[in-house]
Amino acid sequence: MTNCNIGAALHESAAARPDALALVTGKNGQYEQWTFRELLETSCRYANALQGQGVERGQRVMFMVRPSLDFIALTFALFQLGAVVILIDPGMGYRNLLRCIGAVKPEALIGIPAAQLFSRLFPKPFKTVRRRVCVGPSFGLGGSTLAAACKRVSADFSPAVTTEDELAAVIFTTGSTGPPKGVQYTHGIFFNQLKLIRDYYGIGSGDIDQPGFPLFGLFAAALGAAAVIPDMDPTRPAQVNPAKFVRSMLDWQVTYSFGSPAIWNVVSRHCIAAGITLPVKKVLMAGAPVSGELISRVQQIMPEGGTIYTPYGATESLPSVSITGEEILRETWPKTRIGQGACVGRPLPGMSVQIIRPVNGPLAEWSDAQQLPVGRIGEIVVKGPVVTRAYDGNEAETRLAKVRDGSGFWHRMGDVGYVDEQGRLWFCGRKAHRVLTAAGPMHTICCEAIFNEHPQVLRSALVGVGKAGAQKPVLIVELKEKVPDERRLFNELRQLAADNSLTASIKTFLIHPGFPVDIRHNAKIFREKLAAWAEEQYPFTPASR
Repeated sequence: MTNCNIGAALHESAAARPDALALVTGKNGQYEQWTFRELLETSCRYANALQGQGVERGQRVMFMVRPSLDFIALTFALFQLGAVVILIDPGMGYRNLLRCIGAVKPEALIGIPAAQLFSRLFPKPFKTVRRRVCVGPSFGLGGSTLAAACKRVSADFSPAVTTEDELAAVIFTTGSTGPPKGVQYTHGIFFNQLKLIRDYYGIGSGDIDQPGFPLFGLFAAALGAAAVIPDMDPTRPAQVNPAKFVRSMLDWQVTYSFGSPAIWNVVSRHCIAAGITLPVKKVLMAGAPVSGELISRVQQIMPEGGTIYTPYGATESLPSVSITGEEILRETWPKTRIGQGACVGRPLPGMSVQIIRPVNGPLAEWSDAQQLPVGRIGEIVVKGPVVTRAYDGNEAETRLAKVRDGSGFWHRMGDVGYVDEQGRLWFCGRKAHRVLTAAGPMHTICCEAIFNEHPQVLRSALVGVGKAGAQKPVLIVELKEKVPDERRLFNELRQLAADNSLTASIKTFLIHPGFPVDIRHNAKIFREKLAAWAEEQYPFTPASR
């Protein structure tokens, strides 16, 4: 590929396989489908139409369209133009949404009627918007409609020849440990992500993807694979309708799928109960630690020879590390269950991983970092071709997260963990979630694993109450179902704690009705919210002490 513009990748896919299936959308078994030629022609018409409306290279475009043909074709159209695509999860809550929009300063808004109305109801964050295109009827609120703009436009368009360092998109983090931040994605980052996905996971032409996260539908088309957009709300993966998700997989013989563990938890239970084997040969689960129990369940619904991967990364660096489900079950899951952390695998080709002594403030240069030896828990940092360089308009956070090393940068993942003697990375929790006691730090993933073994515990969360350096560890559990005798449950949890040196200092246990989780994956636990809730419970009831 001579042009690193991801929009050019669609041209290459269409040239190689013009009549092959590229995209499928639909509900309740009623589908629409497009070939690569049709997808490219639609995207080119949209690029010409948007250009006619004044959208141009380098312009910041707030993009608010539901997963659909329009989502895929318009995103490729914006990349072809060289515009900067702004993508924000609408499920993050309107306060966060408005703050993020205001921070990114969009110059154009392309969105469905509801998005256009939203921008009129809350005009301040949209004050920089000069151009509007409504995807659907505008009712006089959204400027020109896409349909009107597309009249009499050509289906030919030459994508902008972009440089590796040219800004392509701003994609926001989930905000699982603080306000969501806009991550600057260059065309080079997208290009290198495509290469990693193609070469490491062996995905390409002839594959059929069903992405649980809409953006991954773009990667499929750019790799010459087809994308089947599932009938689901991508902002609520845990509420996926498994029958609908499975039906489209079977109807189109999907060969691989990327999604949150929350999706696969629901889908695997449905398939096992119904006796369904899916056609998927590769399943990628990411966004939160994946349990061996879930891996085992998903294996049961895949054909013989199918492979599960659990990539590790972040919005700022994805993917960085990976491991197969088979290796987890064979070698690492037994260690995870006794508190040694979650193994997330080895660095992907071109990626480097190091463990450094945790530091609260910025690290300006790599020479300022103290690298830790094998087996020592510290702060995880990564370097490589998919590591982003900056947060958008947020120099303070950029300084905190990036460490300069010559002409490149290490990204501080915000996680703690260690590297074993085989070069595998083990994740022990978020750095911000450590419980800082007088006896030293306690790590969430390691400690929680002990209590997740209890048959009545759905999941657990370790939080600290009090001042950092003298925090009291509190273990909060979410139960599979209500228990008749809470006192007995607390006694059993207390015994589990006493039997392991990692958790022996935990004396206080609380039951929470339902853990708050992140919007994007519905799997990352908002421990900050649980910590505040635990503070409110103080003084703790006698049964929980």
